[in-house]
Amino acid sequence: MSDSNDSKGKAPQKPNDKEQKGASSKKLTPQAAEAMLENNPALQNELSGMDKDKAVEAIRKMDISELLTGLSLTGKNKKDMASFKFWQTQPVPKFGEASTDAGGPIKMIDPEKVSKEPDQLIEGFEWATLDLTNEEELRELWDLLTYHYVEDDNAMFRFRYSKAFLHWALMSPGWRKEWHVGVRATKSRKLVASICGVPTEIRVRGQKIKVTEINFLCIHKKLRSKRLTPVLIKEITRRCYLNGIYQAIYTAGVVLPTPVSSCRYYHRPLDWLKLYEVGFSPLPAGSTKARQITKNHLPSNISTPNLRPMEAKDIDAVHDLLERYLKTLDLNQAFNREEICHWLVHRENPQKEQVVWSYVVEDPETQKITDFFSFYNLESTVIDHPKHDCVKAAYLYYYATETAFSGDTKALKNRLLMLMGDALVLAKKAQFDVFNALTLCHNPLFLEQLKFGAGDGQLHFYLYNYRTTPVPGGVNEKNLPDEKQMGGVGVVML
Repeated sequence: MSDSNDSKGKAPQKPNDKEQKGASSKKLTPQAAEAMLENNPALQNELSGMDKDKAVEAIRKMDISELLTGLSLTGKNKKDMASFKFWQTQPVPKFGEASTDAGGPIKMIDPEKVSKEPDQLIEGFEWATLDLTNEEELRELWDLLTYHYVEDDNAMFRFRYSKAFLHWALMSPGWRKEWHVGVRATKSRKLVASICGVPTEIRVRGQKIKVTEINFLCIHKKLRSKRLTPVLIKEITRRCYLNGIYQAIYTAGVVLPTPVSSCRYYHRPLDWLKLYEVGFSPLPAGSTKARQITKNHLPSNISTPNLRPMEAKDIDAVHDLLERYLKTLDLNQAFNREEICHWLVHRENPQKEQVVWSYVVEDPETQKITDFFSFYNLESTVIDHPKHDCVKAAYLYYYATETAFSGDTKALKNRLLMLMGDALVLAKKAQFDVFNALTLCHNPLFLEQLKFGAGDGQLHFYLYNYRTTPVPGGVNEKNLPDEKQMGGVGVVML
C-alpha cells in the first residue's frame, strides 16, 4: 500500500489542461531546487545514486507542476491539491525562501477586510455548513468520505472513517459548526465536497499559536476536474479569519509550498497473513509465508509492570506528563485539560465503536503516572477483494514517559521498546491487523527493532501563514529513521 495515501493526502484533484500548461513553463531556481532536495528525504532517496549537482539540475528541469503533484521523477502518485498558481497567492513560504528559527506570521490579517460572504461556486453547486450533531448530515459526510476519500495508487485500499471517529475528530473542545464546510449539488442536495477544521493550539519552537487543524478535504470523484480544491481552501480560510484564527496546520502526502517537516510512515504487521492476502504486505524474495508469520509473532502478554487502561482519574497526571514531554519537541501540540479528556479517554458506549485506546503506568508506591501511550483506530476498505473487506489499522497517537527527562538516550530507548512492544501486544489483542507509526517524536528509537517496515511515502507537515525554519522529521538523507534527526515533530494529525 502506498503510504503517500495513508498519509491523509487530502483529496487528490487533477489539474485541468490550461492550468497544467500555465504551470509547466515555470522552473525552479538552482537555490530553490537545492533547498527542496535538502528538505525532502524521499526525493533524496530517489536520487541517491546521482551526484548532488546533477540531482539539483534534474529537479530544475522538472516542471513545477510535476514537482507539486507528487515530487517523484517516476511520476508515481501524481496528485494535485491545488495549482502552483494558487499557492503563489497564499501566505505560505515559497520554495527556497530564507526563514529564521524565531518564526512568525507571513501576513497580518485585518479582520475588517475579510469578506463576509463566500466566493461564488460554479453553477449548479452551493455552499453548506454541516451539522454533525444531526445524524443524517453525519451520515452524508461519512458516505462522501467512505467512497471518495484517499485511496492508494492502485485503488486497492480507501480510508473508512467510522461515524464515531468523525465525531471524535471534528467535535473536539471549542469546535465550530461553521468550520465543517460542505458543497451541495443545488438540484439533488447531494453532498459532493467537504473541508473541515477544528481549533487547537500548537507550539512552534516554544511560541504558542492558535491554529485551525485542517482535515477531510474531499471531492466527489466526478467533480475532480472542477477546480474545487482552491475554492474550498479559500472558504475555510475566510471562515477562520472571521473567527480571529489566522494560522493553520495541515498535512499532505504530496509536496506543496513549503513543508515545515517531513516524516515517513512505518508499518508493523500484527496479522501478517491477512495483510499478505489483501496485497498490503509483500512476501520477501527467498522467504515463505510461515517464516513471515513467525517473524511477526508477538508475545501473548504485556511486559511493563503496572500498565493499565487510562481512566478519567488520570487526566491531570497525563496532561502534566504529556505537556512536559511535548515541550521538548520543536513543533508540538499544546493540550489543555479538556482536550486530554476528549482525545485520550475512551468512554464505554454501546452505540459507538471504540476510537482511541490509552494506557498508563502507575507507580504502586507513589501512585504517580510515569508513562502513558495511546493509539487510535482507522480502518481501510479493501476494494473488490473476495475474502476481506477491511484492514483494521492502529495508528500510534500520543505518548510520554518520565524517562525522556533523564538525559539518557539508551534508557529512553529501552523504556520505549518495552512500552511500544506492549502497545503492539494490546493492539493485536484488540484485533488490529497492522500498527502504523511515523518517524516523529522519539519513534526512531524503536521502529526498526520492533520490526516496523518502511512505507513508500512521506507525510509532509505544513503551517499556513506562518514561517519558521524546517524542523527535523526523524529521518536522514537516506530516508531512514535517525536518532540524530529526532526532536522535531510532536504533532500527530488524524
